[in-house]
Amino acid sequence: KRVMGKASFATLQDMSGRIQLFISNNDTGEEMHAAFKHYDMGDILGAVGVLFKTKTGELSVRVTQVRLLTKSLRPLPEKFHGLADQEQKYRQRYLDLITNQDARNVFVKRTQIIQAIREFFINEGYLEVETPMMHAIPGGASAKPFVTHHNALDMQMFLRIAPELYLKRLVVGGFEKVFEINRNFRNEGLSTRHNPEFTMLEFYEAYRDYKYLMDFTERLLREVTQKVLGSTKISYQGKELDLARPFHRLTMVQAIQKYHPQFTDAQLADRDFVLAELQDLKAKHNPKDCLGGLQLSLFEELSETLLFEPTFIVDYPVEVSPLARSSDANPAITERFELFVLGRELANGFSELNDAEDQERRFDAQVAAKDAGDEEAMFKDADYVRALEYGLPPTAGEGIGIDRLIMMLTDCASIRDVILFPQMRPE
Repeated sequence: KRVMGKASFATLQDMSGRIQLFISNNDTGEEMHAAFKHYDMGDILGAVGVLFKTKTGELSVRVTQVRLLTKSLRPLPEKFHGLADQEQKYRQRYLDLITNQDARNVFVKRTQIIQAIREFFINEGYLEVETPMMHAIPGGASAKPFVTHHNALDMQMFLRIAPELYLKRLVVGGFEKVFEINRNFRNEGLSTRHNPEFTMLEFYEAYRDYKYLMDFTERLLREVTQKVLGSTKISYQGKELDLARPFHRLTMVQAIQKYHPQFTDAQLADRDFVLAELQDLKAKHNPKDCLGGLQLSLFEELSETLLFEPTFIVDYPVEVSPLARSSDANPAITERFELFVLGRELANGFSELNDAEDQERRFDAQVAAKDAGDEEAMFKDADYVRALEYGLPPTAGEGIGIDRLIMMLTDCASIRDVILFPQMRPE
């Protein structure tokens, strides 16, 4: 605010924007104006008046009444220049939102993006559903779960790592097009791309396959981006991306060879060779993994972060895809894809495995891996196998990380920038 004897100016901000107030003795009386002079930045005021334009053309309110609604007991940082400390922004998001228009814009965009996704699926004839957040058996993804205890049932339960198995039960039950936007919880590390609590879109459609889903995903992302941004062009960390262009499609082996052409098909099909390469690179891997698992580790080490333009990686090995349908042409690979954009995974989809006996064998293999020390291997869900025995129609399903999509569409470098209250260590 600016106080000039018998008249004062101040900026009033609310959710809709900012406007200038003009307060003078002539309009409010000396007593009300005198009280106003003691108000501080951050105080919450109520004002009544009429609109006018100043000599410089700025739309303002000629105030006739003004009063203090809430006193701010703490001063705002740096006169509305915002918080400089990144960690403080995450800890005190309310203060970041007060002082930073860019932060407010990100979370308004977040709401708009989720709303656009929801409208897209409803227009496509999908049914939005809610499935349990606490599971007796964690499933639907390879991840370490959070453990809790249900007092009334006196049993151990797990915060869900994915809704997949429940959504596919609904397809068995006759809901042929379903989607859910909700939280998943994975007891894993923090990074600019990972948060243990995150938002996921999952959807399933009967009588479709993974090839259909890739085309569907391109259309979904284009339409949502166009609706929210007004264009399919994205600017991210100084680089330009246009989602109107067809997305690339590569096998995992092709993606490795694209950036490292020295590797031959024969070498990448040799488990000992791939293991030796991973050891030489000092890359994260499980030396007990089969060839498919080692190929995935090599891809993640050498190629994943280089996939800036939207790229579907297809033909994942069956060993790392326990819920995906095997290819008819080659049973060693699955009808699965992952979508990478900006060097990180955005989506994972596949033709669903609907052979109950095959699914049980794969669950048993996951249990063996868990017994051997793999904390992220899946648990066996006997009821899900029973559901498959009643008949899951040919189905395709996919999960898209909402937080990463919002990062992409709001030009945010860290996942914490798009989550209102990210987890932090206690102060």
